[in-house]
Amino acid sequence: MMESKCLECDAKMKINDDAIVGEIISCPDCGADYEVASLGNGTVTIKVAESVKEDWGE
Repeated sequence: MMESKCLECDAKMKINDDAIVGEIISCPDCGADYEVASLGNGTVTIKVAESVKEDWGE
């Protein structure tokens, strides 16, 4: 199990060892969504997940 800190509320987030780059994870405390940016040597780098906006055919 790897750990990272939430960029919003600084809570510890546990990330499974089988996580893959591009996977979306959520903070258990504030619910912020993050994307796994990179993995290596037992460390994980996260970035704020881009929110997908609805396209109503505009």
